[in-house]
Amino acid sequence: MIPKTFSEVIDLGDGRTISLETGKLAKQAHGSVVVRMGDAMLLCTVVSSYTPTTMDFFPLTLDYREKFAAAGRFPGGYFKREARPSSEEILVMRLVDRVLRPLFPKDYKFETQVMIQLMSHDDNVMPDALAGLAASAAIQLSDIPFETPISEVRVARINGEFVINPSAEQLEESDIDMMVGASADSVMMVEGEMDEVSEEEMAEAIKFAHEAIKVQCAAQVKLAEAFGKKETREYEVADTDEDIEKKVFDATYQKAYDIAKGGTSKKERSEAFSQLKEEVLAMFTEEELEEKGKMISGYFAAAHKKAVRDLTLNEGIRLDGRKTTDIRDIWCEVGYLPSPHGSSVFTRGETQALATVTLGTSREANQIDLPTQQGEEKFYLHYNFPPFSTGEAYPIRGTSRREIGHGNLAQRALKGMIPADCPYTVRVVSEVLESNGSSSMATVCAGTMALMDSGVQLKKPVSGIAMGLISEGDNYAVLSDILGDEDHLGDMDFKVTGTEEGITACQMDIKIKGLSYEILVNALKQARDGRLHILGKLTETIAEPRENVKAHAPKIITRRIPGDYIGALIGPGGKVIQELQKETKTEIVINEDPETEEGIVEILGTSQEGIDKVLAKIDAITFKPEKGSVYEVKVIKVLDFGAVVEYVEAPGNEVLLHISELAWERTNDVTDVVNIGDVLDVKYFGIDPKTRKDKVSRKALLPRPERKEGDRDRNRDNNRGDRDNRGDRRDNRGGRDNRGDRKPRRDNE
Repeated sequence: MIPKTFSEVIDLGDGRTISLETGKLAKQAHGSVVVRMGDAMLLCTVVSSYTPTTMDFFPLTLDYREKFAAAGRFPGGYFKREARPSSEEILVMRLVDRVLRPLFPKDYKFETQVMIQLMSHDDNVMPDALAGLAASAAIQLSDIPFETPISEVRVARINGEFVINPSAEQLEESDIDMMVGASADSVMMVEGEMDEVSEEEMAEAIKFAHEAIKVQCAAQVKLAEAFGKKETREYEVADTDEDIEKKVFDATYQKAYDIAKGGTSKKERSEAFSQLKEEVLAMFTEEELEEKGKMISGYFAAAHKKAVRDLTLNEGIRLDGRKTTDIRDIWCEVGYLPSPHGSSVFTRGETQALATVTLGTSREANQIDLPTQQGEEKFYLHYNFPPFSTGEAYPIRGTSRREIGHGNLAQRALKGMIPADCPYTVRVVSEVLESNGSSSMATVCAGTMALMDSGVQLKKPVSGIAMGLISEGDNYAVLSDILGDEDHLGDMDFKVTGTEEGITACQMDIKIKGLSYEILVNALKQARDGRLHILGKLTETIAEPRENVKAHAPKIITRRIPGDYIGALIGPGGKVIQELQKETKTEIVINEDPETEEGIVEILGTSQEGIDKVLAKIDAITFKPEKGSVYEVKVIKVLDFGAVVEYVEAPGNEVLLHISELAWERTNDVTDVVNIGDVLDVKYFGIDPKTRKDKVSRKALLPRPERKEGDRDRNRDNNRGDRDNRGDRRDNRGGRDNRGDRKPRRDNE
């Protein structure tokens, strides 16, 4: 029997719709929904355990996967099965997780798994913009406690008009590309890239996205009501004790306030707060600590947090003694590492990033092979966050989701400033060596300087800053250049990057409800002041890109050749190109332009002499003489019927100079006119219709000798003799008539 289904349709207002359907698939999950837009379909399921864990945090797992079958494709490589998630899939997981996680109850410690799968792909639909909607809708159909429906949309500005969930093709024309996550009441997450837009323009884009999200949240409520919204499950709530809470607060608050006001270093503060916690724990018996230790620690953390926030709101003083708008001390250095093609060190307070740049050919481009996207990146950035950067020791098990997310943000901040005609593939790597507040923004700053140090002609330098917000009612403080503790204790963490002209990328996580757009714009403007201050420090260190790449860095030359000559340059089995690379100590990459069918040849090498040799070889292989032109040639071989000559400007290109084209006079021996090694001029006549080979002539460039009267008479007599002899030849044709005798002879046989 076909199961009963329930659906809800969301009208995007431009002829496109999004449908939500439940009741048909994955019915054993606690909540499941199929989200469809065009031919794109996502299945999302959610399951939450009924048994609590012993963990101190909410064990939420959010997984997003794109199935290759969704696009009618096979997975690449030898192992024809989807395996570990790609970086792009991880980025979608982070986008959804950051909005969902804060909306589960703080005391909910039940293992929960949200799984989103792309089951059908549409080239005109970008599925990542539907993932947040799918996750929230599935939760709304379950009995899992969750504060309010949310959704996420992509907003782009194309030709001055905002568009919700544009196609990938439309996105290429946009100057704003942002993902916005929100509930019906509050914006909660923003991440994206822009083409140097203003703070007001960014706020307008967020407002536009929020209006679309409100409609999607309402649709989820309607679907849940039609399906039969389940009662929220009951679960064991953590015990509370008002007496203990007051005891801990009274013992902690003022001392924590005084420690926070001390303006000490991160290490000194950590030690002071740890000592204070030990003092608080010592107030309780072993039995009380064993029974209510977690509760006591929670009350201590709450008192600590309130003390730090109150200090900033009441006195405008921060943990390290700065005012709200102050930026920590900055020092920078470029060219620190001798061997990389570019390097820099950026240090701001207790955060430090060391960036390197490597230049290569298109062969080093980052290949993207996904069900929804295929192509390559010629500029990419990798971010590494080792344990020692925060004074910790823990196992390293591959690249973390945090490293992928922070690296992506820095890459988006810088990529718009890489010139379109940059011939190199450019890889930037940021090694975070110290961290106490926004190592991703330090990566942007270090990356900018390293790129300029490498000789990449960056359009404009880019800087970045991390901002925070502390609010209590109508009282609020925006914090510039936040510390790690301020990130944890504040109400908003937002990172903004940009040039002197405008914003290039942003990432925001907003932890409070109902943040006004006035506060948001004010915070963005304060971020601009800080960003420009940091930019000034960068340009004091290196004002503009170096004119040329470094001596040990590879130079790259790009040459286009007719497609017909690609095979000749490669040679049989790659022999020509391999020998050329070995001889010139260069790297040669050949790609075909699908539009023009031309060959794009990239030559990479540290020696200009080697590059010049490759260019000369290309010129020789692709050399095509023009009919009627004169060329200088060199004799390389002498034959009985002519001389083999080589074009001087295209060594290796040979042509026969026939003996009859050496001179106007009769030439009995080729060496009477030319010898091996002689250099002379010839005229090119194109393809000889008789021989079907190139024809060149030396005599065509020589003055034609005047004929004497006697010569003309002799020639006339000779011609007459030839004509008379024709009769003899015609008479001899009678021999052909005798062919008729052959048949009788065959008969006689």
